Amino acid sequence: MPLKVLGAGFGRTGTYSLKLALEALGYGPCHHMYEVRKRPQQVAWWHAASHGKLPDWDEVFAGFGSQVDWPASYFWKDLCVHYPDAKVILTDRDPESWYESIRRTILPASERGRFEDPDPTNRKASEIIYRIALQKIFSGRLGDREHAIRCLLAHRQEVIATLPPERLLVFGIGDGWERLCEFLGVPVPDLPYPSGNSVAEFLARKPYLAAVPAE
Repeated sequence: MPLKVLGAGFGRTGTYSLKLALEALGYGPCHHMYEVRKRPQQVAWWHAASHGKLPDWDEVFAGFGSQVDWPASYFWKDLCVHYPDAKVILTDRDPESWYESIRRTILPASERGRFEDPDPTNRKASEIIYRIALQKIFSGRLGDREHAIRCLLAHRQEVIATLPPERLLVFGIGDGWERLCEFLGVPVPDLPYPSGNSVAEFLARKPYLAAVPAE
């Protein structure tokens, strides 16, 4: 089953809430980093991909109806070519708010999790995000706020410039069901738009991390 919806957004831009929304709309299961962590084979494929050995995309996404979040969104260009009929959603967030969230979650979890997580599968999964996000996307400078935000904005501009507007939805946190359902051509469900994976929820899943203070 080919993917019907692709997510091109960076982590911490509302990708988990979008995952839940897409699944509620019938586009599930939705591939997300949390799905990778549950499956050793997924970890193996993405670990190889982080070292430059691309997998068979149809094998990786077998059984999934949609995809959001890192590590897959790093390969958004390849996936847009491989799944030409899939619509693309670029999750978007205020840059300062995004950076504060990522500083307290992805940055410490990927730097420390590859050494300190007690689960070996999770250590390898953290290594994937370390290599793809911290090293490839942010050139080892995710701790540099201004640099990280420039990367976020450059990515946003590239996605918008690359894809035709009828194929792309730039979807901000708080946009809700109406814009999403109009883009996908499906009815608006009678339930609140999902919300999940807050900073507190993220850190609670990683007891090896002391809470990272807000600035």
